[in-house]
Amino acid sequence: MLIGYARVSKADGSQSLDLQRDALIAAGVDEEQIYSDQASGKKNDRPGLEACLKALREGDVLVIWKLDRMGRSLNHLVKTTTLLSERGVGLKVLTGQGAQIDTTTAAGRLSFGIFAALAEFESELIRERTMAG
Repeated sequence: MLIGYARVSKADGSQSLDLQRDALIAAGVDEEQIYSDQASGKKNDRPGLEACLKALREGDVLVIWKLDRMGRSLNHLVKTTTLLSERGVGLKVLTGQGAQIDTTTAAGRLSFGIFAALAEFESELIRERTMAG
């Protein structure tokens, strides 16, 4: 089953989820299977994302419009996608940077592996700087 997630950063009405919803529906996601938030990607407390992740079952694919809709930090994205993978859930990114990611394919898993390696490298650099400081 395809399950979608959409997010805009502002809840003041200045941003709309319409573009993302339309793209998710065009990709085959049932409108009733789209979860959403109106909150910064930096926030950990996003009820729509939490509900979406909870709804996903083995064999499902999480579809997002752009990679940054799921989160702003590479580390968060890698952790979330790794957890999905461990649960047998795929991830498909429709557009933007990261659009080549479709973890249901070999090429998509390779792309994700590169992102994961970069996130681990970034984490190690931060750890080294902290210890040196």
